[in-house]
Amino acid sequence: MKRGLTIFLQIVVMLIGIVALAIMIRFPLTEGRAVSLDLFSIYSDPFIMYGYAVSIPFFVALHQAFKLLGYIGKNKVFSLNSVKALKIVKYCAITLSILIVMAGLYIRIFHAEGDDPAGFLAMCIVTTFVSIVVATAAAVFERILQNAVDIKSENDLTV
Repeated sequence: MKRGLTIFLQIVVMLIGIVALAIMIRFPLTEGRAVSLDLFSIYSDPFIMYGYAVSIPFFVALHQAFKLLGYIGKNKVFSLNSVKALKIVKYCAITLSILIVMAGLYIRIFHAEGDDPAGFLAMCIVTTFVSIVVATAAAVFERILQNAVDIKSENDLTV
């Protein structure tokens, strides 16, 4: 049962990555100002390129979550590799929140007079909040797991 659940969660993580990648490929083609541009101009837009750069920590965190689920499925959750995966997820979430805030500030400061950045800023606030929640949860789990690994290693030394 446990192995089946971790495989299911790994499939969910993979589907999240595939959907995010599909959105990243398809969205610039249908976005308002890029509809009339050619393919090269769409993907060379600085803001779209920034979006792709910001997605790197997201995909790294997804990969680490996939690896962590693999460790859980193999009953190796109390290992240094699991702690390392959670630490990377935490740093990726912090990095992602900082980069999203930077994008929101850029849009807020430099938006055109006729544009209304409220929708984009609302998305920035929500995604930043989600990233902070993920970073906090990863930090808590990392600390708990590190304590468990320390206790396990002390018990292994005394036996």
